[in-house]
Amino acid sequence: MRDVRDALMVARNTDGKLVRRPLSPHLQVHRWPVSMALSICHRISGVALGAGTILMTVWLAAAASPGNAFAVVQSFLGSPLGYLVLFGWSLALIYHFCSGMRHLYMDTGKGFEPGEYDRSGWAVIIATGVLTVVVWVFGLLAG
Repeated sequence: MRDVRDALMVARNTDGKLVRRPLSPHLQVHRWPVSMALSICHRISGVALGAGTILMTVWLAAAASPGNAFAVVQSFLGSPLGYLVLFGWSLALIYHFCSGMRHLYMDTGKGFEPGEYDRSGWAVIIATGVLTVVVWVFGLLAG
């Protein structure tokens, strides 16, 4: 077993010399670039959107059903925990949208220069925060 692991850890560098490499990259060793964190968050936000959509489907089904099912779901969504869940869902929705717009722009072949790549990543983060707060302020003031 040890011989196999040793063989897997041998590679060649650009000069063709044999070098030892780690079996797998470690997150503690590497610095996370903004784009790597954004990519992971984009996937997580997609999962969160799926879960939030199920919650909204339950809310709509409860509204269409007889009895007090709607009141139960509505009381949960109106609770502090419900507000936290809705805030997280709206944050995931807005983040996924902004990140998707960044990817759509990059699909045109633009935005891959190192400076622009990082700036657009930070713009996604800032836009997500600002838009989420704006949506919630207007939503709470209107309600």
